[in-house]
Amino acid sequence: MATTNDYDVIIVGSGIAGAIVAYNLGKAGKKVLILEAGPKIPADRSNYMETFFKANAKTPESPYPPSTQGAVPSTDENPLGLPDPGEENTPRYTVLQIGSWRKPKQCYFDFQQQQPNLQGDSPDANFAYGSSYERIGGGTTWHWLGTSLRFLPNDFILQSKYGVGVDWPGGKAFYEKLVPYYEQATNEINVAGSKAALDKLYQQFDGQQTFGPDYDYPMPAIVESMVDRDFADNVTSMHIDGEPVYVTPTPQGRNSRPGERRQCAGNTNCIPICPIQAKYDATVTIARALQTGNVEVWYQHVVSKVLLDPDTDEVSGVEYITYAEQNGPATGTGTVSAKKYVMAAHAIETPKLLLMSKSDKFPNGVANSSGQVGKNLMDHIMYLAWGLAKDPVFPYRGPLSTSGIESVRDGAFRSDRAAYRIEIGNEGWQWATGDPFTTLADYVFGQNNSQTNATSTNGQGKNLKFDPSLPDNSKLFGQQLVDTLNGIYTRQVRLGYLIEQLPYEGNSVELSETLTDNLGLPRPKVNYQIPEDYVRNAFVSAKEVSTEIFDAIGATEYTQDPGEPVFYPEPGKELTSTNFQYQGNNFKFYGAGHIVGTYRMGTEKENSVLNDRQQSWDHSNLYMVGSGVFPTLTTANPTLTIAALAFNAADNILEDLES
Repeated sequence: MATTNDYDVIIVGSGIAGAIVAYNLGKAGKKVLILEAGPKIPADRSNYMETFFKANAKTPESPYPPSTQGAVPSTDENPLGLPDPGEENTPRYTVLQIGSWRKPKQCYFDFQQQQPNLQGDSPDANFAYGSSYERIGGGTTWHWLGTSLRFLPNDFILQSKYGVGVDWPGGKAFYEKLVPYYEQATNEINVAGSKAALDKLYQQFDGQQTFGPDYDYPMPAIVESMVDRDFADNVTSMHIDGEPVYVTPTPQGRNSRPGERRQCAGNTNCIPICPIQAKYDATVTIARALQTGNVEVWYQHVVSKVLLDPDTDEVSGVEYITYAEQNGPATGTGTVSAKKYVMAAHAIETPKLLLMSKSDKFPNGVANSSGQVGKNLMDHIMYLAWGLAKDPVFPYRGPLSTSGIESVRDGAFRSDRAAYRIEIGNEGWQWATGDPFTTLADYVFGQNNSQTNATSTNGQGKNLKFDPSLPDNSKLFGQQLVDTLNGIYTRQVRLGYLIEQLPYEGNSVELSETLTDNLGLPRPKVNYQIPEDYVRNAFVSAKEVSTEIFDAIGATEYTQDPGEPVFYPEPGKELTSTNFQYQGNNFKFYGAGHIVGTYRMGTEKENSVLNDRQQSWDHSNLYMVGSGVFPTLTTANPTLTIAALAFNAADNILEDLES
């Protein structure tokens, strides 16, 4: 086993948080090593693009290794050829592989009682976590949307102001501390946005401006789409729970004009991949880090254990396993040491590593004297609503989202229900129904999965059939098919509600007792549910608000009732994983890709894993960065705050190295 110890800092993970910390430490002359479990950053993205083009399902992870589609021969039971995660060196929880990651609960159908038997478990315990991440050079910023929002000041004091969740350590003072780091993060990502729009939002909620007089976004806001304009022109008289409704441009990490990266060309596949790198990804920051001459990256090095000094409780090194081929055998092991250590492997892989690193003195794993490692997993639980605009608005152009309704992210209602932001989608019904393929298949094969090809109603007496002159379940071809599809595609609109979720210890990342990856390491077991009426109340609000918004713009709503949660009358089968019923409504929730919590900051070691410097309570030379440090999720997409906190952590580490 090789041993090396020539570094000031070792960072585990090369996503945006690890890259920012490495870059700032490297600039300061510190010797830094990044250990990345996945393959190296490619010279260009052509291979990733080819994989994306060939993928049947364009999910967030579809372009990236290890391949999620076509990896093994397809069968009736596995038509996409999904691989067995147990045969991968760097498996990750993906949208398409939810079933193969979850250990089924014992559920069988009691024919005598004619009802399912879950052996006492709540049906909600079977919900699936619906968000994915990457284990490659550059991390999950390869497939992020680019939305770069700040948290609101009240987001840091949910408990003290609204009596729910927890406060961040320091409360609003923590937000004030983050303001200059938000500006650094905005510059690093090269955010395109509107200073006037953000100042208006913060004046509404907190009576203050968010920028100093000499600071503005590096790039002007992305030009709004016709979809955005249709909403913006027609919702100005609305209020939601007392808060005014208005549409603002979404600050986002893509170039609105030529610069260090190319200008956005409107490819509309930002998730899962920007083909021209107009959208920021962490490979940009890794390149900057390497240019300092003080940073190294070792790819295909899977960290397997964090080692502790038995006398001081300090981290003394990390063990790793190497491999040469993506899913080939291990090729070696080693240990590497430094003065300081940073865990930056995301909110599922970081707790997994800490939990694997047990010792006699720390039997629950490294940094886990509180028992909070892996706890309080959160995501934005998405409610989707969709419809056809009165007139063509020409979606499927530009970034997936360029504007949203941010003005309802805070208010007195947060005492009773979760807050949300409303994202306006430019991708038509792609997310909602799998279009353009679903509607195409309807009119080619005489189906009605889109609800446009047969007489039906939306629950309000409105006929959803697109062309009443056509027979139900029409099969079309030629010019009639083209005209019908164009009439539908050009009018599709979509709303997405990013609903905040409160921390809950039952939502957690654990080590599987039975499942391992190809290197013999335990796979993470994800427990997930929606236990609070607080969140469910937000779904009811979102459903009602969507109908109001579609009425305001003159659109016909096509949001489908997903039906009741379904039991399968076979041993070992489970409840439908993403459906639930509440207050007489059936809901389907989606993951937003925002994996948050699991090693949160707090005010004392009994209730948290880290202090407000993102430093372990248990081991003073261990730091953690990324979305796992968040005590609460709030309503904003997390990446800008991840970046701001990484800049803050880098300063803290530098201070400790030089003290």
